[in-house]
Amino acid sequence: MKYIGLDLGSVTCGISRSETGRLAQPVKTIRFHSEDYDEAIDRILELLNEEKPDLVVMGYPLLENDDEGPRAKLSREIGEIIEQESGIKVVLQDERNTTKDSEDFLIKANVSRKKRKKVIDQQAAVRILQYYLDKQKKTTV
Repeated sequence: MKYIGLDLGSVTCGISRSETGRLAQPVKTIRFHSEDYDEAIDRILELLNEEKPDLVVMGYPLLENDDEGPRAKLSREIGEIIEQESGIKVVLQDERNTTKDSEDFLIKANVSRKKRKKVIDQQAAVRILQYYLDKQKKTTV
């Protein structure tokens, strides 16, 4: 199975992929006009048409108390639109702390601040997808 991971922000969307269902890798960052989610959806749909994944794993930014705040609601709604428009199943993956964890990882790897800014969304998308893949491995063992 082929997977695509998405980390949707207000002006960027980090993209990751897994060809094997074992290891997620960064792909690219899609940029769009601030809060223009129609543009973001169009760009994501183009990417899905090129990549042809079997499943999309989208970050779901729940609040610390597990409630769905405005950002999580937006992600869920956009995931539903992407699923309807592409015909590809979209699952939501809790993404709490993925950006912070990615930032810490890049700092430990001595990646400069300028370079971190360019790849942080991709790294967060990698973590989102990898968390999902790891969870699937545990449930099938």
